[in-house]
Amino acid sequence: MALLTPVVAAVLGYVLWRLARWTTKPQSALSRVAGPPRESWLKGNVQNLFRDALEYNLRLSREYGTAVRMYSLYGQEALYISDPLALQHVFGKDQQAYDVNDAFITSNLLMFGEGLIGTLGDQHKKQRKMLNPVFSVSNMRDLLPVIQPIADQMAAIFTQQIPGDGAVTEIDVMPWLSRGAQEYISQACFGYTFNALDLNKRNEYSEAARRYTPAALKLSHLRPFLPFIVRTFPLALRKKMVEWYPREAMKDFVYILTTMHETSKRIFERKKRALGGEGGQAQGEKEEGDLGPLMQGKDIMSILLKANASSDEADRLTDDELIGQMSTLLFAGFETTTYAISRILWLLASRQDAQARLRSEIRAAKQAYLAEGRSPAEAWEDVSLSYDDLMALPYLDALLRETLRVYPPSSVHFRVAKEDTTLPLQYPVRAVDGSSVSVVPLEKGTQLLISIIASNHNKDVWGEDASEWKPERWMTASAESEDKDNAAVKSSVRYPGAYSSILTFLGGPRGCIGFKFSEMEAKQVLATLLPRLHFALPSATNADGRKKEIYWKMSGPQIPVVQPPFGDGMSPQVPLDVRRVETEDFA
Repeated sequence: MALLTPVVAAVLGYVLWRLARWTTKPQSALSRVAGPPRESWLKGNVQNLFRDALEYNLRLSREYGTAVRMYSLYGQEALYISDPLALQHVFGKDQQAYDVNDAFITSNLLMFGEGLIGTLGDQHKKQRKMLNPVFSVSNMRDLLPVIQPIADQMAAIFTQQIPGDGAVTEIDVMPWLSRGAQEYISQACFGYTFNALDLNKRNEYSEAARRYTPAALKLSHLRPFLPFIVRTFPLALRKKMVEWYPREAMKDFVYILTTMHETSKRIFERKKRALGGEGGQAQGEKEEGDLGPLMQGKDIMSILLKANASSDEADRLTDDELIGQMSTLLFAGFETTTYAISRILWLLASRQDAQARLRSEIRAAKQAYLAEGRSPAEAWEDVSLSYDDLMALPYLDALLRETLRVYPPSSVHFRVAKEDTTLPLQYPVRAVDGSSVSVVPLEKGTQLLISIIASNHNKDVWGEDASEWKPERWMTASAESEDKDNAAVKSSVRYPGAYSSILTFLGGPRGCIGFKFSEMEAKQVLATLLPRLHFALPSATNADGRKKEIYWKMSGPQIPVVQPPFGDGMSPQVPLDVRRVETEDFA
């Protein structure tokens, strides 16, 4: 512990240095922009965005508009932004002036390695150039039939838990959706199965992946300090600091990350040998340990390895970069998709009219498919739609878009100004002195808090009913417009989102690269479950006549919990009443 004293001294010195800078710094360019008061010098008020904060986020926009001054650590000013024109500059016109902040890059590099979300500059551009074609529509078409059995297996698991006489069984659907999402990623991205849907088969990697987010949230308060720690202390000392950290959560998190990385390396080496003909196992052959069978060919990593091998040496990714993509792909699409599908099932359980309408649309498409002789299935419920047919279902598409708009899995994203610049505003905001601000000057290093939730709920863009969940808004508008991505927008103003005009998948060079895969997965799961299963909110009551209440807590990701006395208000779960589909369950 002798080294602990200089570590403490360095951290204390850093804090005092920041305090000195704060007390002597002249007024910043943001000082004119109105915003909520600072709660403390050390923590500011940014942390309020991540404390069950749906209402807090929306209230900021109602009270201060689309540009709000806030305070982060050590009194540093930050701009909370949801203005469409400003974000068009951040993600498009002036994208070279902005990038993700140090804490984001440093933490992702430490956790996932040199993947897309852990790299900057030319390295990030090179990786993006290599990965973009891998997520093309043509590859999604090839993947869909390969991963259809995962949705079929989930449907079978739910069906086995309910009686065949129409009786209802309460099932927490979220663990199964989580396991299913994990299988989608592992099979589609890696060409492996971890048997996540088989409770009789234990897999260390699968279990570590499911524990990642709860473990990460317990240590999220350390994230802002990581850039300073990495810049200041050598690797050997940083390892000691991890060992000395007094909470058990750190040891658990280190175990999870180590398991992820070591397993990713094993998978990578095995796939590389097989693709290179260097003694790799044949398709379906198992190796010692907990890795499942190798499934070569159409998975994303196989496509990526082939593309990388055929590229010019200057464009080629290193083995460390390729391994980094594996953990990145898993965690970028694993839990966010789980939360999205869980939210949709909860909404359908709350809105029986929407559930019946969607089920009827799926039935009509599958019956037509069967009548045309395009499926070997005997019953319409067992028909597997093609990618193009699945993507063409209008109400399914509208329902998914609207859910991702109103209830994005993540609420805020971070950027930093790399140079002195200005942000023009579509909607001028009130200054501290009561005047109007239409252009916000930004100094180099200014933190931007991109509000996904405020952008997706902007009434000037989406209409007065922006915060209401109305899938029909996409249906009505798309009938009048060929531009389906912008069909529901109520004005000429657009957000620069990668998916429609919503910011759920962000936009620009760091927009979510896998959103087509996530969209395909969600639609396939719904099209497989709804023909067989009916969902409703929990109906069982306790001695006081109270029913379970599912509450979505927005603390970074939007996490579903069950309120006391039935739940602890913290553990993710979505208990729903499930039974077999009956005739009256169609529109």
